[in-house]
Amino acid sequence: MNLASISSPAPPWFEDLEVGRFFGSAPAVTLTEGHAALHQALAGDRLRLALDRMLADAVLGPGPPAAHPALVWDTAIGQSTVATGRVVANLFYRGLLLHRTPRLGDTLRTVTEVVARRENRVREGRRATGLVVLRIRTVDQEERPVLDFSRCAMLPLRDAPAGVQGDIGEGAADLEPEPLHTAAAALDLDRYRAGVPGPHFADVPDGWEWEVEGGDVVDGAPALARLTLNVAMAHLDAGSGDHGRRLVYGGHTIALAAAQATRALPALVTILGWHAADNSAPVFEGDTLRSRIEVERREALPGGGGLVHLRSQATTSRAAGGDDEKVLDWRYVGVLA
Repeated sequence: MNLASISSPAPPWFEDLEVGRFFGSAPAVTLTEGHAALHQALAGDRLRLALDRMLADAVLGPGPPAAHPALVWDTAIGQSTVATGRVVANLFYRGLLLHRTPRLGDTLRTVTEVVARRENRVREGRRATGLVVLRIRTVDQEERPVLDFSRCAMLPLRDAPAGVQGDIGEGAADLEPEPLHTAAAALDLDRYRAGVPGPHFADVPDGWEWEVEGGDVVDGAPALARLTLNVAMAHLDAGSGDHGRRLVYGGHTIALAAAQATRALPALVTILGWHAADNSAPVFEGDTLRSRIEVERREALPGGGGLVHLRSQATTSRAAGGDDEKVLDWRYVGVLA
């Protein structure tokens, strides 16, 4: 073999991301206890179902330890970055649904499809960029659906703008009730309620809200990127982006917000999905994240317990100083027993 003739694939530019193109080259990942331990150290995971194997066996059925949903979605996001190695920013996520709860030992494989794109208006003194919407589907080793969601990334143009127009669907439609109920049906909420102190679904009123006391410093960002196969240069190389320092990727910020949600609702069974997550400003290593959580609505399940449609609005105190800044508006669906 002539090694000189082999060229490594370069990360695509905006022009390379034609609608209908698929990316499936990211390595599959078998989730292990090592992944779980490092993710917990970086994100502060406190979800009982992922920490207590005896509880997981009671609620999910006998088997290996449950994987934390944030580890699952962070891995899928990381696998999808084969399409967005040159990302400038991630603007939003839409319609993330966890069809099932993976267990440690499951192997996740992700395929990413380009579904929409448009060029941004060129601003003086800035490089030309465009927005690309990706649909991300993750399955396990038995080809069972695990995740399905969309995200919107901003990427630079390689060449001069060509005036590409398109509808990227910035509005957010809520997840449909039926797949959420189907996912929740796999949980034995009676067993959870019997084994875990509340507050449970009946104890959390409509309109409940909570300001989490104490923030979380964002650290270990490159480690989490590497753990989840995230190859976006902006998260690993301070010289590759527009800010002169590494960006923390959106999944990391959301994982910290999820950990804060379990401090506010310590009996939260799991998170089934996201209606939407909007990143309004960048997050950097050393920032301190704080969040305010509210119940937008409650939805009782036929067998007891229910879904809580939650909203976390997160702000960051910059390590470099200055005013606090809103960085995340996350609307998601949790389960209480």
